Formats: sequence, C-alpha cells, structure tokens
Amino acid sequence: MEIPSPVSATLKTPLQLSNQRLGWRLLLVSVFFAGFGFALVPLYDVICRLTGLNGRTNATAAVQSKNTQVDLTRWVNVEFLSHTMPGVGLEFKAEQFSLRVHPGEIIHTNYVVKNQSGEVFVGQAVPSVTPAVAAPYFQKIECFCFNQQTFQPGEIRTMPVVFYVDPDMSRDLGTVTLSYTFFEAPKAPV
Repeated sequence: MEIPSPVSATLKTPLQLSNQRLGWRLLLVSVFFAGFGFALVPLYDVICRLTGLNGRTNATAAVQSKNTQVDLTRWVNVEFLSHTMPGVGLEFKAEQFSLRVHPGEIIHTNYVVKNQSGEVFVGQAVPSVTPAVAAPYFQKIECFCFNQQTFQPGEIRTMPVVFYVDPDMSRDLGTVTLSYTFFEAPKAPV
C-alpha cells in the first residue's frame, strides 16, 4: 500500500477545479437574484406610483384646481367595493354600491366599518382603482385611507371619502371602480 504524499493531496484534478468554479458561479448568481428580489419591491412601488399601474390612487389629499369645470355632457358610473383580510373581525362596506357622477364634480360618500371582534383593531385601508388607466384621473380630496384607523371593540364608524373624477379622463371609460382592502397594521415591537 502506497501512502500519498502531502504535495499530491493538495493538487486538484481538472474535474474538481471545474466543480469549484461552478459552485462559486452558482453562489454568485443566487446572491445576485436575492438582492434583485429585494430591490424589485421598491422599484415596482415607484413604477406603480408614477404610471398608475396596479390601480394605485393618490396616497395624499389631492387639491382640485379652481379652474376645473364640471363636464355636464357626460356621466361616469363609480362603483364602490370593500374587502377585509380574513380573520381581522371587521365588517366593512360602502353606504352606496354606485354613483353616477359628472367628471369634475366633487362627490361625498361614506364607508361604514364595524369592529365585530372583542379586541382593539388598528388597520389601514389600501385603495385601488380599476381599470388601472383610470387611476391617475380618480382624485381623492379626503379619505380615511390616508391614515391608520383604530377601532375599539364593537365600534361602528362612518368614514367619508371626498373625490372627483378628472374631466381629462378618456370618454371611453364609462365605469370606474374604487376598491378598498382593510389590512391589520403591523404591531409595534414591545
């Protein structure tokens, strides 16, 4: 039996070197895609905010131009939807399912929330507009979605939404849907 010398034990065969290079390349690719995945979330958010993709509406109060005229020559049907995440214990609905509005007209409507649980609920409503191309033209002046909401057990609250549909919106869009989803706010670390 021949004992290998320490010099020959450290030499690697071409197959071992090839496998080692492949391992490093795979590690590099996985680190790149992990970083890309984390960067994609804020990038997507910026693109949605700039283009109105994904039906995102304004996250702060819009200021209506004093020169905006109400377009009495046409109507837009605005539908109101509401959703809550499963298990949050809220009953959440619009007072009206739909309204016919003239573009440029300031509209006041309400949503009603009831905390059916026995616990305090802190949440945030996230709005979206469909079709997505209408989102830049749907302007909220006042909305409960601008801030987190705190509901005491059994509390019923009427929350206003004041909005207008920009008269520059395409005449081909006859119906716009405003949808809110209520999410539970992340709990602060203790």
